[in-house]
Amino acid sequence: MPKHSFLYRNSLGIVLIALMLVCLYGQFITGWRTENKELAEEGQKLLGMGDYLQSGHFIQATFENWESEFLQMMLYVLLTVFLRQRGSSESKSLDKKEDVDEEPKPHSKAPWPVKKGGVWLKFYKHSLSIAFALLFLVSFALHFYGSYKDYFESQSAKKLSAVSAQSYFFDARFWFESFQNWQSEFLAVASIVILSVWLREKGSPESKPVDMPHNEN
Repeated sequence: MPKHSFLYRNSLGIVLIALMLVCLYGQFITGWRTENKELAEEGQKLLGMGDYLQSGHFIQATFENWESEFLQMMLYVLLTVFLRQRGSSESKSLDKKEDVDEEPKPHSKAPWPVKKGGVWLKFYKHSLSIAFALLFLVSFALHFYGSYKDYFESQSAKKLSAVSAQSYFFDARFWFESFQNWQSEFLAVASIVILSVWLREKGSPESKPVDMPHNEN
């Protein structure tokens, strides 16, 4: 029998997903009201909830943020393989080899790609960064789609001509949306990497033990 309940074993993931869904709902409602307010001011037809869900405004805003999150995690996973930060709980040791650097060995409880070996193992050894890369690319594509759709809808409402999707890809507006999120994500990661050198949170695996010296990883 399991030692702990399903909720206890998965409480961190459940709470984080629940918080995401609550905030996504809040984004949807406030975004819908904001968009309708602007449409009303321009004398345009208001959007129903279903229409707003498919609108460029909602799609762009949602995937613009998801894109930056997945980019951040992909690069963080990859950069922590090679780079170090002395004294940070987020960095590997400057000198000694760690468990994550060891070559995987097949055993009874190992994941099936480890037992299988070959190309499956080669893929599995980098599956985390590959998954984040794919999620980033999908989110990036949907962000572009939503941004262009929002731009096209805005131009149509003003009875102005719109540039092609190919031209819009190089437009400052689209890249402004991306860069404003990317820089904040890298700042957030840099903050935990650097602040964890000197600051502590007892009981958190993201922190070093409270009594550990600052210069030790």
